Amino acid sequence: MDHRPAKVTTERECPFCEGKEDQTPQEVYALRPSGSAADGKGWQVRVIPSQVPMLDASHGQEEVHGVGLYDMREGVGRHEVIVESPRHQHDLDEFSDAQVEQVLRVYASRVSELEKDKDLEYALLFKNHGLISGSAVDVIRHSRSQLVGLPIIPKRAKEELQMTKNYFQRHERCVFCDILKQESRDRKRLVAENDTFFAFCPFAARSPFETWILPKKHSVDYARLEAGSFSALASLLRQCLVRLRNLLDDPPYNLILHTAPFRHTHKNAYWKTIEKDYHWYLQIMPRLTMGAGFEWGTGIHINPTPPEDAAQLLREASTEEA
Repeated sequence: MDHRPAKVTTERECPFCEGKEDQTPQEVYALRPSGSAADGKGWQVRVIPSQVPMLDASHGQEEVHGVGLYDMREGVGRHEVIVESPRHQHDLDEFSDAQVEQVLRVYASRVSELEKDKDLEYALLFKNHGLISGSAVDVIRHSRSQLVGLPIIPKRAKEELQMTKNYFQRHERCVFCDILKQESRDRKRLVAENDTFFAFCPFAARSPFETWILPKKHSVDYARLEAGSFSALASLLRQCLVRLRNLLDDPPYNLILHTAPFRHTHKNAYWKTIEKDYHWYLQIMPRLTMGAGFEWGTGIHINPTPPEDAAQLLREASTEEA
């Protein structure tokens, strides 16, 4: 099967490059040299409010109201764009390990900042890389991620939290720690590892070459990652992305952070065992196949590439930049 992606043919003028800071909303955070002016040149990573927010803090307090038997909520929340580099068309796999580490530290800093908002319950951090869907060719090719602060725990996250909690209640162990033990022993689905993190293709991968990166040490919150661990995560993440690019000719992908919800004081009882039963991870989801009627009708994903084969191909792929 040919997994090579369609190529982008048209680009919009990019507002995210260095020197075009006046074309975006004012920055809320930036890594820049001491003494350099906000919303000016010189930054390494820059965080701005989204110009087209999925959720908007300016709507005021969230209100739930009924329309007949249907419940409605205001679109209250936060939506930030994390511009990962001042350079145009310079992607994470082309960064140095130190540059990726900067980005990962900013991720943690911004998630921690959103946690201070007592009206938010969950931080969804994701990156869309490449031509993600459909035949659209009018895009901006500038490396960036998005962070959305939600006033609810979304359905997908809540299902995962409940499943991990159920496993812990039955076995008194973290399911992710058990997965790590088995994958470390079997090594059939291993992609790469270092002393701190483990990358593998999950057993029931929903997409060809889907890859998870988990901390080997049990950890529930990404934002509380030990300071010394960011460099190891940056090295392994970049290595996985370089392997994907070299093997599959720079495929489109989604990078998604799965982390625990915010546990504000008045909500601590919601997940009583979460510190023991949940385990954060990064998910790399290449967009190589498209769901159709079967997937929508059943919720079952057809993956034409067994994860064992995908992992072997990724292990054998070059880690050198093209």
